[in-house]
Amino acid sequence: MQHIGITGGIGSGKTTICNIFAQLGIPIYNADIRAKFLVQHSLQQEISKEFGSDIFKNGQLNKELLAQRAFISKEQTDKLNSIVHPAVEEDYKKWQLEQDAFYTLKEAALLIESGSYQKLDALILVLAPLEI
Repeated sequence: MQHIGITGGIGSGKTTICNIFAQLGIPIYNADIRAKFLVQHSLQQEISKEFGSDIFKNGQLNKELLAQRAFISKEQTDKLNSIVHPAVEEDYKKWQLEQDAFYTLKEAALLIESGSYQKLDALILVLAPLEI
């Protein structure tokens, strides 16, 4: 099975391209959606430990508070990434094992920045002019 990444900036058309592939029956792993799920369901304890017990209230993530604490410095951002990125990578590996296809797509905005593109067989970079 081939593992292909699809990435691009915000609003570049990644989701549109993935929807076309999905209509053709290609399995799509959306890393951003899964990261949000993992943060909400399995990473609460780790994130609370690093960024404060008040980050989650009644089981719900306070995104604004996390952003204030996690994006205040590169060190803090790196802490958050060191929790979330490995969890997403592990989740992706498990997802891959469930797929029965010639190839799959992994959609993520930060495939290049995170270095996870290096574990893929190919990479599709979606670019579109802002007006489109």
